[in-house]
Amino acid sequence: MALHPDAQRVEAARYALLRRLALAMRHHMVVHLQPMGMITELLERRLKAAEPDLAQVQEAMSKIHELSRAAVDSCLDVVTWLAPPAEVRVPLDDAVAECVVLLRSNFSFRGFPLAHQPGGATVEVSRAAVRHVLPAVLLALTDRAPAPAEVTVATTADGVVTVQVQPKAGDPGFPANHPYRLLDWQEVQTLAAADGVAVSRDASTARIRF
Repeated sequence: MALHPDAQRVEAARYALLRRLALAMRHHMVVHLQPMGMITELLERRLKAAEPDLAQVQEAMSKIHELSRAAVDSCLDVVTWLAPPAEVRVPLDDAVAECVVLLRSNFSFRGFPLAHQPGGATVEVSRAAVRHVLPAVLLALTDRAPAPAEVTVATTADGVVTVQVQPKAGDPGFPANHPYRLLDWQEVQTLAAADGVAVSRDASTARIRF
């Protein structure tokens, strides 16, 4: 059965967003694996000693266990980014923090350090809506902005998120090597409308009402 043209546009916009988030997701998944490899190498050297210190071996094994659990949790979380349950609702500040954590390293490399200013927003919102709309807004605003610039994501208690891109002196970061095409504002509006979210913008600021 063919999709309605409006549904096709939503699906295309979500696919484009996921392609743009792919590098950040990959980093999110492997960040726990790197220290695990280092501890494993250290453990291997200790086991080759004539008289291994069993207390140190046990401590290393405990750290590997903790990191492996964190890696599993991280991978499961990335899966929910790919197919977020629409019914899950979380406090707005928590949902915004998740997006900032996912994107912070990627944006910093591009010369756009992310700053989160929680405003005590305990109102519960759709996690899927935040994960669709907020990253799209962040990408659309910075894709065509000169670096370096600080990106501030602020919330208010009544459920409004303001995203502001402010030029600043500093490291311009590395030239952007986008794994996919740039997002345009029309796609942001398509994603927002599909989740019942209101968005507006001017040259350097966007407002999102969940």
